Amino acid sequence: MLLQVLAAGLFAGLVAVLVTVAIERWGGRTGGVLGTMPSTIVPAALGMAARAPDAVAFAASIHTAPVGVLLNVMFLFLWRALPPRLPGRLGLGVRLGLMTALSLGAWLAGALLTLWLLSWLPRAGISPHLSGLIATLSNAVAGAAACVRPFPAPRGRQRVALAALLARGLLAAVAVGASVWLVSTPYALLSGVAAVFPAIFLTTMVSLWIAQGEAVPAGAVGPMMLGSSSVAAFAMLVGYSLPALGPWAGASLAWVAAVVLVTLPATLWLGRRAATS
Repeated sequence: MLLQVLAAGLFAGLVAVLVTVAIERWGGRTGGVLGTMPSTIVPAALGMAARAPDAVAFAASIHTAPVGVLLNVMFLFLWRALPPRLPGRLGLGVRLGLMTALSLGAWLAGALLTLWLLSWLPRAGISPHLSGLIATLSNAVAGAAACVRPFPAPRGRQRVALAALLARGLLAAVAVGASVWLVSTPYALLSGVAAVFPAIFLTTMVSLWIAQGEAVPAGAVGPMMLGSSSVAAFAMLVGYSLPALGPWAGASLAWVAAVVLVTLPATLWLGRRAATS
């Protein structure tokens, strides 16, 4: 049990550091979409499947993840909407501290509401699959809406510090490890939400803000919102492909399908919009 939790967490931490590098190298538009391809959700799904009592329990747990992804989309949007409304006289550290506190506070409030909804939906006859599907479609609509209006998405001019990258990996590892542990507890429905705790988004915004200024992370918000739809799509697909095909083949198929159906079209669409504008 402990080995499964640690393995999933360490792998998640390893892949998590790539998102900031992608945004830094390719700019917020392309890097934001590519950096939000299914990553930490993959080891989380493998660990959850290994610990779930059966395929039905695994599907019910992983299909709550899109609801958590939608919550993260709202979290990301705050990093575009709130900074222009903060007093300009405040220093960088104070503005960043306020943004971190406000965004995490909003995420926590949303998470509590999400947990209540997840406990209420079965009593209303709404299955985890249906709620996950609705959340996935809502995620795609919200992400596309955030990208309709062109928004500056410059590349970073400085490298993000190694300590910031390691912090991103550590936070992601803790979140995924917690989700794998929760799946075999009485709180299994929490595992899907824990698997998408905005560790990557938070540390990406903070580290890029410190290293590059406010423009780079703000420009990546819309593409990251849209690109995260692939994470929700992966969660919906893997709930069926993994039990049917086994851990590695099932997870691989769901990953490829999510990238082909969501990430690539989103990247092409954003590229065409940037070219025409």
